[in-house]
Amino acid sequence: MELLLQLFVLLPLLGYVISLFIPEKKERTLSAVAYSTVGIYLLALIAFTINWLIGPHKALNLKDVIIYHSDEYEFYIDFYFDRITAIFAFVGGFLTFLITIYSRVYLHRENGYKRFFNTILFFFLGYNITVFSGNFETLFMGWEVLGISSFLLIAFYRERYLPVKNALKVFFIYRIGDIGLILAMWLSHHLWHENITFAKLSNYEIIHEHLQNHSFEGTIVALMVLIAAYAKSAQLPFSSWLPRAMEGPTPSSAIFYGSLSVHLGAFLMLRTYPFIENQYIVRGIMIAMGLFTSFVAMNIARVQSSVKSQIAYSSISQIGLIFIEIALGFETLALIHFAGNAFLRTYQLLVSPSVASYLIREQFFNFNPAHRGANKFIPKKLMNSVYLLSLKEWNLDQFNYAWLWHPLKKGGRIFKFVRERHIWMIFLPVFILGVIASVNKELLSIDLVRVLEIVFALIGLIMVLRAFAEYKNVVMSWWLIALNHCWIALAVSFNENFSITETFLYLSGALVAAIFGTIILKKIRNKEGRLDISEFNGFAVPYKTLAFLFLLCGLGITGFPITPTFIGEDLIFSHIHENQFFLAAIISISLIIDGLAMVRIYARLFLGPYSGSSVSVQHSS
Repeated sequence: MELLLQLFVLLPLLGYVISLFIPEKKERTLSAVAYSTVGIYLLALIAFTINWLIGPHKALNLKDVIIYHSDEYEFYIDFYFDRITAIFAFVGGFLTFLITIYSRVYLHRENGYKRFFNTILFFFLGYNITVFSGNFETLFMGWEVLGISSFLLIAFYRERYLPVKNALKVFFIYRIGDIGLILAMWLSHHLWHENITFAKLSNYEIIHEHLQNHSFEGTIVALMVLIAAYAKSAQLPFSSWLPRAMEGPTPSSAIFYGSLSVHLGAFLMLRTYPFIENQYIVRGIMIAMGLFTSFVAMNIARVQSSVKSQIAYSSISQIGLIFIEIALGFETLALIHFAGNAFLRTYQLLVSPSVASYLIREQFFNFNPAHRGANKFIPKKLMNSVYLLSLKEWNLDQFNYAWLWHPLKKGGRIFKFVRERHIWMIFLPVFILGVIASVNKELLSIDLVRVLEIVFALIGLIMVLRAFAEYKNVVMSWWLIALNHCWIALAVSFNENFSITETFLYLSGALVAAIFGTIILKKIRNKEGRLDISEFNGFAVPYKTLAFLFLLCGLGITGFPITPTFIGEDLIFSHIHENQFFLAAIISISLIIDGLAMVRIYARLFLGPYSGSSVSVQHSS
């Protein structure tokens, strides 16, 4: 039966690839491919699950494809199936099937009909990679697919300013969560001395033995996983992104932010629960934060004027309770709660366009004054304070701006003095000297080596911060993202056993993507006569093909799982020692920021209202 697990990833992949080649005007064919793919998947899953339940229904683990193997490291795709996977896969398949049927009529003759179904199938592929993942590396692949498909669906109405702006905000929070997952993957390599699978993670004896000797490292891994889960599930302090994500079409809001994607943080905690079961500090944090999130989100939901925002905060409140259930060890209750909340929020969001008329009719014919009930026992000042805080959404947006977004922008502005000539005159000679030092590292003292590692990693961070702050020279910003990988490779090369082959594997995908991306940028500049990102240009209108190709190049340059750079990133972290947390943190932050810088370039170039000449619109790109 294990061999059949790959079927549940191959089916969405096949449907997605087929949908790419269907012409945009063939609406019936596009929708038919989408709901047929998900329908066949759902039938196959039901048959597979019934057969699994009839048998001994033990957890299934499939070590599917070994992508890279060396003496000290092995990168492989691993699939896993147990009752957690069964519930999440069934709910995901059933709701996606309903959404694809609903959307074929809802989006009829909508500009971007093909793009919507392409992205939904791409999302469904990422969702299944995540829920069927058998190790952190496979899960991270699906996690990345969900992140970029989320950005594309929120920015579906790409000719408008607000959806694009909110899509960037959401992607930013997702990338913050990615830092936690990357650091958890890095430290888990050293904790287990292998590419640990979730099957082994369920073995109590192995977990107990390792945590006895490495309790501090185990706590850090659990906290990093918790940060990733909180960001993905919109728990405090990251809750404000979920209502902003409702800018996309109603069907995508229902499937993404009401039912499936927003619950994947809870899925991550369920999957890693055997690891945190005996870490009572982490479980206590989950309970406390779950209670606080549930209370805050419930009160914000009660004062929302928008139906979608009310549903979003209600969902956040319920997910906070799910985290509490997981922390208390009530796995079955958490799974039931997830399924119920997913079905309810999907229904509410799908009928949300009609809710206003329903409420007006209800109020007109059956108006009943609200009774205070238990509120009469609560002090008036406390109620008013909570009410005002809830109206301001507890200043969550201001918190994220003050502590996350603005520091990043200010950091980029600090290094605005870095110009193209400085890269050639200063950074290139320093890089060459660094390579010479790395080749002769045995002649250097240990203290000097550790200092050089940090210095070169910080230079890479400066590169991406500068790329994030650049508005005029887009090509330079683009190459600063690529050069960040070179500085990261140089920093890690001072550690032992980081071979030339591994360096080439890491850099090959990013540099090739950078070259092709530069060709696209110059082609657009030649046609438009300008190329800057001081505003949203909307070049996706006249250059649809170039926009798609540039997005692929952007994903390649940031280590998305379509180039060898994705494997190389994992290799990089496998060579960072467990006592080099500062180095790992700097590299993980710079990798996250280069993804933000890339998406910012793509959004400002290709999304937003297009104001070019009529000649440009006629280009056949």
